[in-house]
Parts: sequence; C-alpha cells; structure tokens
Amino acid sequence: MKEDFYDILGISKNATDAEIKKAYRKKAIEYHPDKNPGDKTAEEKFKKAAEAYEILSDADKKARYDQYGHQAFEGGGFGGGGMNMDDIFSQFGDIFGGGFSGFGGFGGGGRQRRVKGSNLRIRVKLTLEEIANGVEKKIKVKRKIQAPGTTYKTCSTCNGAGQVTRITNTILGRMQTATACSACGGSGQTIDRRPSDADGQGLKVSEETVSIKIPAGVEDGMQLKVTGKGNEAPGDGIAGDLLVAIEEQDHPELQREGNNLHYDLYVSFSEAALGASREIDTVSGKVRIKIEEGVQSGKILRLRGKGIPSLNGYGKGDLLVHVNVWTPKTLNKEQREFFEKMAKDDHFKPNPDSGEKSFFEKVKDMFS
Repeated sequence: MKEDFYDILGISKNATDAEIKKAYRKKAIEYHPDKNPGDKTAEEKFKKAAEAYEILSDADKKARYDQYGHQAFEGGGFGGGGMNMDDIFSQFGDIFGGGFSGFGGFGGGGRQRRVKGSNLRIRVKLTLEEIANGVEKKIKVKRKIQAPGTTYKTCSTCNGAGQVTRITNTILGRMQTATACSACGGSGQTIDRRPSDADGQGLKVSEETVSIKIPAGVEDGMQLKVTGKGNEAPGDGIAGDLLVAIEEQDHPELQREGNNLHYDLYVSFSEAALGASREIDTVSGKVRIKIEEGVQSGKILRLRGKGIPSLNGYGKGDLLVHVNVWTPKTLNKEQREFFEKMAKDDHFKPNPDSGEKSFFEKVKDMFS
C-alpha cells in the first residue's frame, strides 16, 4: 500500500500552504542526495517528499487526494519515484528560496546546474605502523584540468540555463519538466576557443602531486575522499573528487584484529621453566617484556594501549602476546637422557588442576 502523503511530510490534513511548504523544504534538505551520497534510502525518501508536495501544494490536486486518496492519480499522477533529480529540482526549485544552492548547485528560481567533473580513484598501500600513527602521503595523480587559453560561451540551445523545459499534457493538466541540455551537458556553456592540446570539452591531462592526510586507525578497504582533486569540469563547473582506497600491507610479525594486535612469542623449555626477558616488536617500536618462570604454552600477555588507535578517537586497542613453548624436534644423547630422567619427576608431569586456565577460559578473557 502506498504511503500517505501527509505522513511522508509529517503534517496533518489541516496544514496550511505555508506549513506544507515548510515541511517539504525540511524533508528535502534532510534527504538531499548530495547530503547523503550513495544512500538509496535517502534518495527514495527525497523523491517521495517531492511527490507528496507536488500533490498537496496544489489546491485542486489536494482536494482530489483528500476525497479519493491515491486512486485519484492512478494512470497519470506525478510519480516522483520515476523522475530524475534534475526534474525534481527544476520543478520545485523555488521551494528552496535561493538558500539551497549549496547542495547540488540548484538554487532558487531554477538557476542552472553546475556540472561536476568525474571522480578519480586510487589505491594507497599502508604499513601497519603508518596505520597506527597516521601518515601524510604525497601521490602523483593524472587528472583533467581546463587547458590554459580555453574560453567558453553561453550555450545557444538553452541560453545558459543548462536545462531544456518541456510541457506535456496529462489528465491532471499541463505538466512542466526540465532536463539537462544535451548540447552543453547541463553546464550552460559551450567551447568558444581551445588550444590544440585540449579535448572537445577544453580539458587536458596534467600530472599533479596531491598531499593526502590519512588519519590513524583506518582499515583495509576503507575509502577516503579528497574534495576537488578529481577531474575538473568545463566552464564554471566544479572539480570531481579523488577517492582513496586503503590497502593494508601484511606485517611480518603482527596480526591485526580490529584495533587489537596479536603477536606469537616462542620461548624455549628453559625460558618457560626459568623465566626470561624478551624484546618484541610493536607498531610504536620495540618493547621488553618479562616472561614469568613456569609460564604455560597458550598464555596470553596483554599490553594495553599498544594496539591500533580508534578512528573515532576512542582510545587504542591492545597488543596480545601469545606465548608458545617451543618443543625441540631433535635431541642429542645427553639431552635425551635428561628428559628421560625428568619424565618420571613430578614437576614435569602435567597438572591442569594447579590453577592454570583452560583454552576456552583464555579465549574468554581475551575478549572480555
């Protein structure tokens, strides 16, 4: 069942024209696609709000809707879900009162659309140390820029509006829609003069070094955006963005799990029995840890705050050191005789009831 128009805008059936207009403007700002990039749900709500306003802002259509509901418009209604964004902006541009031009380049009175250049995508490889501490990378990027000497003139097809208006007759009456001008691509301008090294839009490829500040705590597959460092647009359009995909390189000794790090520490029988002091790697340099005498294989030592910082600034993860007692694969005669003798010693017999935690208890502690 189709959603009620009054519910979509959050108003009552007794709402005045001013209240209807105010409610629609609020919804349009909240769900505008430029404010919610890539959010299909927000885009659908934006279209539904436009459809509801198209009906409720017209006295005749509102009266028919109040009497017959959605059935009054079946077979020829507005159908905001079937219109593109340019149509909606053009038809309802005046609703924003000139103060909405920051989103998508459409302001009051149906001003022309500002064309945006295409985005560029690159992949940046980061070490675990760079991820833990944050880093600034300088990357060479080939992007399209307006070629020096290129000039533009007002499009003769749309007279600089960037849109072509069409009027069609429907069962509801005459409907006006606007689409991007095909001659200028919606920019309102066409090429006047261009140098020989420029393409048909007056652009040329140029290599530029872009500085990218990558915050600590990013993850593999995460995407960052550098605004305005994509391809430029012709005329007075705005440049696209540079999208930076993060690729995390493997560390030779550390394994990442969220914001925590894991390190496998191998100790000998002697070190496990007598205790030892060992130096291990962390993302902030080497640290020395103490191995207590009598340590058991599977013991987990937690070094708090030695993991990866939270991207949102909520502290750091931990470094979990997993102790593994290394069993020699070959023994000489003297060593074999020693272990054969010790095999009968009570100190060398397993004693799990001595207070040592089970494997499952250790896993539980690790995540607590």
